[in-house]
Amino acid sequence: MKTTVFTKYHIAAGARMAEFAGYNMPIEFTGINDEHMAVRGKAGVFDVSHMGEIWVKGPRALDLLQRITTNDVAKLYDGKVQYSCMPNGRGGIVDDILVYRIDERTYMLCVNAANIGKDWAHICAEGAKMGMEAGPGKELYNASDEICQLAVQGPLAMKIVQRMCDEPVEEMEYYTFRKMRVAGCDAILSITGYTGSGGCEIYAANEDGDKLWKALWEAGEEFGLKNIGLGARDTLRLEKGFCLYGNDIDDTTSPIEAGLGWITKFAEGKEFIDRALMERQKAEGPVRRLVGLKMVERGIPRHGYSIAAPDGTEIGRVTSGTMSPCLKQGVALGYVQTAYAKPGTQIAVVIREKCVKAEVVKLPFV
Repeated sequence: MKTTVFTKYHIAAGARMAEFAGYNMPIEFTGINDEHMAVRGKAGVFDVSHMGEIWVKGPRALDLLQRITTNDVAKLYDGKVQYSCMPNGRGGIVDDILVYRIDERTYMLCVNAANIGKDWAHICAEGAKMGMEAGPGKELYNASDEICQLAVQGPLAMKIVQRMCDEPVEEMEYYTFRKMRVAGCDAILSITGYTGSGGCEIYAANEDGDKLWKALWEAGEEFGLKNIGLGARDTLRLEKGFCLYGNDIDDTTSPIEAGLGWITKFAEGKEFIDRALMERQKAEGPVRRLVGLKMVERGIPRHGYSIAAPDGTEIGRVTSGTMSPCLKQGVALGYVQTAYAKPGTQIAVVIREKCVKAEVVKLPFV
């Protein structure tokens, strides 16, 4: 199993550790509910160094990204981040990613940990068709093993991070970033987040990890900063209706049926992979849609549970589900036949062979 530069700190803090995407990662520290509410109310830090970073550079960088992603990369400007996905040529999704524009010839992609190898192979294969080379010093470079990343999330997160920066960062706009010094280290500070509670991500070289970690905890002490594991990361993103690759989206789901039409741009001249297929699906309407479900009766929906119509007929499956720490109510994402996708529709989740009443709701849950 791989470790991050922060693994030793998690173990020292008493984290429950487990394998995730080939890494020894902290699942929880003081308990998922406690950590979840800490992020909603104050601030928490996530070690997300297992995420991948891939550089795309050179005169053909934009052309490649316009080919392999669904969103319109031409709309980016220096310092802007874009959420997007990479179609796989079969109507599914290779991965959902973040695209960072450093300048007109330099981009960084942040990709999911479990997909680094698959994404890198896909990007290299498509880049080769354009004559782009891969490797150190080349136009395509996988820097995932060289970079550590911390996500500081919560309403007090930016007050904490401000103490580590010489320039003002608290008013930075959502989905923007800066290359700057953080705790005296060269870093990329970005405002994206996957919790819906505000905050930022700090990318730095592995060799600066210890310095960054110590500075963060010194800055965060008076604000009640807490360690947060992957368990609460999952409940936080689910309350906001954010998709998780491998659960809610994968190689068999299209962005149109996953509710990601807003990142699927049919811009003039943007001939991305699967464009024709997705244009047809958007025009005709998908046969299934990803929806939010809230339990009406008591019960916790879980990944893989059947979703049924009121008469008991199976109409879909739960892809992500939990007991919402904020609502104290079962919530889930799942695919259902389009006829049952409208908010307000009464359906059921099959829990231990019993149909438990639920309702389709508009996202986010909180």
